[in-house]
Amino acid sequence: MRRLKKKIKIAIDSPAAAGAGTLAKSISKHFNLLYLDTGKIYRFLAYLKLKYGPKFNISIIKKEIRSLKLKKLNNKTLSNDNIGVLASELAKNLSIRKIVHNFQIKCAYKFPKKYNGSCLDGRDVTYKIIPDADFKFFITANIKTRSIRRYKELSKSDKQISYSHVLKSIKKRDYNDYNRRISPLKKTHDSILINTTNLSKSACFLKIKKIIERKLKINGNL
Repeated sequence: MRRLKKKIKIAIDSPAAAGAGTLAKSISKHFNLLYLDTGKIYRFLAYLKLKYGPKFNISIIKKEIRSLKLKKLNNKTLSNDNIGVLASELAKNLSIRKIVHNFQIKCAYKFPKKYNGSCLDGRDVTYKIIPDADFKFFITANIKTRSIRRYKELSKSDKQISYSHVLKSIKKRDYNDYNRRISPLKKTHDSILINTTNLSKSACFLKIKKIIERKLKINGNL
C-alpha cells in the first residue's frame, strides 16, 4: 500500500482468543503499520519468570525490556496456556506495568519512519496506551467460540490438552482482565464493537479495513 499523507495510530482491545491478534496483524500488514501485541510482553515476562525462578526481579525485567526486540515476541512458547494465566497475574503488578507501559508508549508513538503508523492490541490500549488513537476497536466473541479457537490452536502442539481445561483457563483470564484494579479490560464509548463469533477471519478483516479506509478518504489521508 502507498504511504499515507499522515501517520495513524490504531488501538484494539479484546478478551482472550477473540481474534484481535490475527486481525491486528492483517491490518498492520495492509496499511504498513508497526504492530505490537501488548499482551505478549507480559507473556514474555511470564516466560522469564519461569526461566529465572526465584532470581526473577525488577532489575531483570528492566534489563530485558530495555533490550527487547519485537521478533522475540513471536516465540511459540509464549502461546502456552499456563504462561497466559501467569502473564495475567503479572499484569496486576504496578511496578511491572509501569515498565511495560513505557515500552508500549514508545512503540505507539515513536515507531520507525518506514511505517505509516502503529497498531497495538491488548486489554487497555484504547484508553491507557493510545487514548488519542485515530481508530479504536473492541473485538469480542462469545466464550464458547473463543475457547474452541484457543483449544484448536493449542492442541496442535499439545495433544494432551483438553477443551474443558482451556475453557476454565479462558474464564479465569476473563475474570482477571475485567476485574483487575489497574487498567481493566473494558470497551470505551468511542471504540467500534466488532463481534467475531459468526465471522470468518477474512470477513472481519474486510469489515475493519472498510471502516478505516472510509475515514482515511474522508480526511484526505488516502
